[in-house]
Amino acid sequence: LSFLRTMADDKYSVLLPTYNEKDNLPIIIWLLGINFEIIVIDDGSPDGTLEVGKKLQEIYGDNRIVLRPRAKKLGLGTAYIHGIKHASGNFVIIMDADLSHHPKFIPEFIKTQKEGNLDVVSGTRYSGDGGVYGWDLKRKVISRGANYLAQILLRPGASDLTGSFRLYRKEVLQKLVESCVSKGYVFQMEMIIRARQFGYTIGEVPISFVDRVYGESKLGGSEIIGYVKGLLYLFAST
Repeated sequence: LSFLRTMADDKYSVLLPTYNEKDNLPIIIWLLGINFEIIVIDDGSPDGTLEVGKKLQEIYGDNRIVLRPRAKKLGLGTAYIHGIKHASGNFVIIMDADLSHHPKFIPEFIKTQKEGNLDVVSGTRYSGDGGVYGWDLKRKVISRGANYLAQILLRPGASDLTGSFRLYRKEVLQKLVESCVSKGYVFQMEMIIRARQFGYTIGEVPISFVDRVYGESKLGGSEIIGYVKGLLYLFAST
């Protein structure tokens, strides 16, 4: 029973799904510091991300950096399922490896979880002093619009549904990932909707999201269409 553990017994595993993040991986691992087990799930990056991971493992040790590569791009949901199997922490942090999420917010996630004995703590760009930096107006409008639409249709009890910077109890993350059917951009939203459906407790921490420093952003027209389809599916099925 995880709520009976003392704080000293809590262990935090960070799941880092990567695809072409060779420039960002050393920086994010350095920023995370020594407090976490970091599980890198690389989906066959052609840019040599895995080789960089191996060098970092030599520096930090294989108890700190756990490499769990896969042969090709198989999606975020299965990356989490794959990563959870190897996580030894009782809490799991999910975040992007592209420096859009700063580890400096993690202590606040942990504090919020402890104060409310919560199952899920989600980073939000849309409440308190959260925000987005480096996006053009179009991207901001799409993101805000997508989130607003989801709020109206789904009433999720959380202000930021498509973010991927969160802290979960390990067993809660496992149950949620296994119950989700969505892929891509909608997956994170379904995780929150299912959490509410199963009666899990959700808290939020305002974060600043910074657009990726190196590499390409992955949002295009097909992702937007996929999002709307996924939203309507969740509306119809939850």
